[in-house]
Amino acid sequence: MPRADVYLQDALAAFDFGAPVERAERFGQGHINDTFVVRTQSEDCRRFILQRISPVAFKRPDQLMENAAGITGYLARELEKTGGDVRRGTLHFLRTKDGGCYYTDGDGGAWRAYPFVEGTVCYETAETPELFAASGRAFGRFQRLLQGYPAQTLYETIPHFHDTEDRLAKLKAAVEADPLGRAAGCAREIAFVLAREKDCSVALQAQRDGKLPLRVTHNDTKLNNVLMDEETGEGVCIVDLDTVMPGLSINDFGDSIRFGANHCAEDERDLSKVNLDLGLFEIYTRAFLEGADGTLTEEEVNYLPWGAKLMTLECGMRFLTDHLEGDAYFHIEREGQNLDRCRTQFKLVSDMEAHWPALEGIVARCR
Repeated sequence: MPRADVYLQDALAAFDFGAPVERAERFGQGHINDTFVVRTQSEDCRRFILQRISPVAFKRPDQLMENAAGITGYLARELEKTGGDVRRGTLHFLRTKDGGCYYTDGDGGAWRAYPFVEGTVCYETAETPELFAASGRAFGRFQRLLQGYPAQTLYETIPHFHDTEDRLAKLKAAVEADPLGRAAGCAREIAFVLAREKDCSVALQAQRDGKLPLRVTHNDTKLNNVLMDEETGEGVCIVDLDTVMPGLSINDFGDSIRFGANHCAEDERDLSKVNLDLGLFEIYTRAFLEGADGTLTEEEVNYLPWGAKLMTLECGMRFLTDHLEGDAYFHIEREGQNLDRCRTQFKLVSDMEAHWPALEGIVARCR
């Protein structure tokens, strides 16, 4: 039995849901945390989300929850000041019965709870350009609302998460060690990265030079981390705040482009099908800047194409490193899947490079 199921009843008893719990059942398609929807016996049948934070992915739940509580509290105050939807515009974590912001079970697993954001839906893929644009506005608005939050006070819940220099160093170490003898079969992919070694320092050097400011960033800006209003189709609430850390706005932009501005499966073997969609790039860029509403600096806007390229290159390096080390981090369903994932990312990088003037032109038009 999964450890979350063992401690589920204890976790339910740790929180006051305002009414007796009718039932709790697994919810969603997440692969990191264990998530349950809790239904209560209240008159309005209120629902809550109850999650056990992955102890494998996140070693310091105390720091993670301090980040999340600070961010959501700040968002609620900003939404109230600007006339936004305070109730649905951000998560609201429940306190445990003893006053904590999370409950720790017998195995040291941390649990949190918050009201279900009703009237929303979560999508795994951008089925329409309008949906992709809605996510862009939501993540841009996330930047705008948090522009005044002191990013340097946040903990790094996953150290060096979007540190492309560190990702490169880890890949080189994996190539050197070559524990499974796979490096020879990845010579082309390894050469692809080494030819772009200097690129791995572009954004970080711009930050060190003071061109790119440190901001509160989400760091996992996939479509399924935005709750969309069932009626309007607009983004209502940003969720999955576990990776909220100090970072660069261009990384949040770039990760969305990597994920959504193409039509291929992440492990597509036919690389002729893997291409950057310039139309979707423009749709997302325009929406992201609309949501940010002038809060990004001129240099941040200039570096948006770099955000797309570097997040895609970084993701490919991570897949390649995991392949070389034995597929220990990313779950695979078949041999070589992480290498295929790596190849799709590198094909997207090549496509971005081939269309670089077009990307810069799109950003200029969307200012």
